[in-house]
Amino acid sequence: MPELAAHVRDVPVNQIREITEAAWRTPGALVLSIGEPGFPLPRHVLDAAMACLDRDETNYTPNAGIPALRGAFATRFLEQQGIDVGADRVYVVSGAQQGLHFAMSLLLSPDDEILVPNPGYPTFAMTSRLLNAVPVGYPLYPDHGFQPRTRDIESLITGRTRVLVLNSPSNPLGAVLAEDLTRELMELARRHDLWVISDECYEAFTYDVPHVSPAKFDGDTPGDARVFTSLTLSKTYGLTGLRIGALICPPGLKQKMDNVMESIVSCVASPSQYAALAALTGPQDYIQHARAHYRANRDAASAVLDAKGIPHLRAQGAFYLWADVSHATGGDVRSWVRRFLADSRVALAPGTAFGSIGEGWVRIALCGKQDDLVEGLGRLPGRNP
Repeated sequence: MPELAAHVRDVPVNQIREITEAAWRTPGALVLSIGEPGFPLPRHVLDAAMACLDRDETNYTPNAGIPALRGAFATRFLEQQGIDVGADRVYVVSGAQQGLHFAMSLLLSPDDEILVPNPGYPTFAMTSRLLNAVPVGYPLYPDHGFQPRTRDIESLITGRTRVLVLNSPSNPLGAVLAEDLTRELMELARRHDLWVISDECYEAFTYDVPHVSPAKFDGDTPGDARVFTSLTLSKTYGLTGLRIGALICPPGLKQKMDNVMESIVSCVASPSQYAALAALTGPQDYIQHARAHYRANRDAASAVLDAKGIPHLRAQGAFYLWADVSHATGGDVRSWVRRFLADSRVALAPGTAFGSIGEGWVRIALCGKQDDLVEGLGRLPGRNP
């Protein structure tokens, strides 16, 4: 058999999937390793998808998506961020991951460098490697609240650096970029003429702080704009299996966007698009209920970790807690989570799934039942004597 391409052979295992699939094979395991919203979908969303099938509206749609859905995404962005991008800059994609691949395909040539957060979501690096680009991690340190520092990022910029990836609210950290820091990072990108890919999957879920999109500080002309904004309905409305999201692009790129979209996916499945349209334009009770649930789970989880003396980052957004279990891991958190699953039947995502700075840390998903969350974290070895 011929060999696979070198850039495919070098893509690392996703450690989140590794531990989660092991947990799914473990009877009675409490799975706190994956971010899967656990609420039933609203009836009007399901009805919209089924109505699309009933009327046999199953042909191709425009590459960029059905016009009404593009408009609905633009309207939500205007309402949430005060930024009028217009429907013509919105591309409907098959979930945020396809949107990230779409953006990187437009921006990265072989051997280009892309700055990604460390710790950060693993597919930032995985996807760029698939495009023969070079991911360069910029550090997010515990003693700085896991917030990026402009000087750290600037020190990594070379003549090959093309893209800066920002992620707020953060997966895995639950950290949220403040408005002043977001403006500062955009000034950095402008100073070095970098593209910016802003992953805003969790924009609907912040707690006592606002979500501020980097697009707020972007230019509005083709010569000045540089931000690609990645959105998804997987987290916002729990539509993980329908694979639906949006990529908002800078102005002036329509023909290039159409060409690349055609070569990657052609168009997104029409039932998913109509379900998304119903979610965006119908009742918004799901978001309110989910936000309250995640916040209550965050507080309950923090109480357990505090009682055990386990340091953690109190999440300002998303639905994860980032906890320091280095007292128990012996310097190898990836192996430790496997042992913890075998011994205690609880699955946690190892911090090394998200980068080298994650050694000794775990990501805890807050989206399931609170009783399971409290029970699972109660099995952690405490730091207290």
